[in-house]
Amino acid sequence: MQEGNTSDMVHDAYHIVSFLSHCITLLPGDVILTGTPSGVGLFRSPRIFLKAGDVIESEITGLGKLCNTIVE
Repeated sequence: MQEGNTSDMVHDAYHIVSFLSHCITLLPGDVILTGTPSGVGLFRSPRIFLKAGDVIESEITGLGKLCNTIVE
């Protein structure tokens, strides 16, 4: 449905972390959510939505992959 990586972001991760660290104290284990890449299913024609059985994969090279299966 969608695919993207950090090179598609408006602001790179280094600048996001720098900006946030001036506003709040970042601690080990904190997660920074940066939003969705372009191509959101809501704005496609026809619209595409997640359904039971779909798998969401998030991967960080050198760290690992997280897979979540959508359930009803």
